[in-house]
Amino acid sequence: MKQTTTPKSNRPTGQSTSRSIRRTLVRRTLVGLSALGIVACAGGTPNGTTADSPATPAPPTTEEPTAQAPEPDPTQDTVSLANRGTGEACQFVESGFGPTGQVEVRAEEVVSGLDVPWGIVFLENGDLLVSERPGQIRLVQNGQLQPNPVATVNVTASGEGGLLDIEAHPDFANNRLFYVYYTTDRNGVPMNLVERWQLSEDGQTATADRVIIDDIPVARFHNGGRLRFGPDGMLYIGTGDASAPDISQDPNSLGGKILRVTPDGEIPGDNPFGNNPVFITGLRNTQGFDWFNDTTLWVTDHGPSGDLGRRGQDKVSVATAGDNLGWPVLQDCESGEGFISPALIWRDAVPPGGAAIYTGNAIPEWQGDLIIGTLGSEHLHRVSFDPEAPYRVQTHEVYFSGASGLGRIREVIMGPDNELYVTTSNCDGRGACPAEGDRILRITR
Repeated sequence: MKQTTTPKSNRPTGQSTSRSIRRTLVRRTLVGLSALGIVACAGGTPNGTTADSPATPAPPTTEEPTAQAPEPDPTQDTVSLANRGTGEACQFVESGFGPTGQVEVRAEEVVSGLDVPWGIVFLENGDLLVSERPGQIRLVQNGQLQPNPVATVNVTASGEGGLLDIEAHPDFANNRLFYVYYTTDRNGVPMNLVERWQLSEDGQTATADRVIIDDIPVARFHNGGRLRFGPDGMLYIGTGDASAPDISQDPNSLGGKILRVTPDGEIPGDNPFGNNPVFITGLRNTQGFDWFNDTTLWVTDHGPSGDLGRRGQDKVSVATAGDNLGWPVLQDCESGEGFISPALIWRDAVPPGGAAIYTGNAIPEWQGDLIIGTLGSEHLHRVSFDPEAPYRVQTHEVYFSGASGLGRIREVIMGPDNELYVTTSNCDGRGACPAEGDRILRITR
């Protein structure tokens, strides 16, 4: 198996592509786990077994709205989700991360010299816009990192905050609009926010256009940060719990959620909690998600790294509108009424960065699989779901691990050339920063 880095390639990337506040909420008090009927899953798999888990304390009293998921689209291909999130299909990886990958792949360097790159926008002429966590938006032109930033965002770059993801408007080719998620301090009030910017015609400069959503909870750790446009043309925003686990279960908080708004920052009328941008609850610190179909997402999330006396438990879940993915109530493969248990969860800390479903042709064995970048475990992870039951993991495996690997992997994204791209995060203070800085790489044959 070849998992090496080859010299820089400047292959063109092709045409540009790109991936609703509150209403009256129904009150009810969450009760102890026994009343919720939470159970640990039974049954193992070749790649993992279930583990005995200590009793989880009852969650705090909070508000929980009545979700109103959109009606299924009868034109969509139907697949069975009957057992999704019940724990029946949860695969627990008892130790390690998974078997070594068996598909021959390699990594080509696209560009180096970056300072903690978080996200990528592919421009129509083959150039790239890249967000760097200290606050710069950089241009990669003709395969070369340009010395001057396109723009500098006024960030508070502390801990896991700063300039995080960047995402192009679906009609970027005509309106030159893109979005950034960043941490800042406004009049002495720290917050995360999403802001829309516009790129100049020559691609050399950019100016702020409007705030899309603000007052997203902030802390030194767990700021989320992922932006993606969904197949419905809406902007989805992954947020963290800002080191306050209880807010993930609070629909009045924007923290620990996936949010959904229009490209102008309005709340779509079909959001599951009414006049509320919240789309999915019960997350700790998601940095990766992608769409299996128009209504179903595969979502990665960070598990507790000491919170509530727990460690590890990074996970992959299958989610639809209005779902509650369980943090901090559930752990391991537990299930409970009103919660969605994971499809895959590790005992050892991974934790996951970006994620994308592989849709390219260069690595046909990976088609339709979820490819996840990992940070602490420093590898690329492939997860294959059962096509007839896409809540159930068939296999999962590890690529680019060990001394010959890529290190910490932050972004994972398909490019318009149908190739997979990743960014490294080795210079974020937690990795070994090489002389050439962080890189963007293309994963291919």
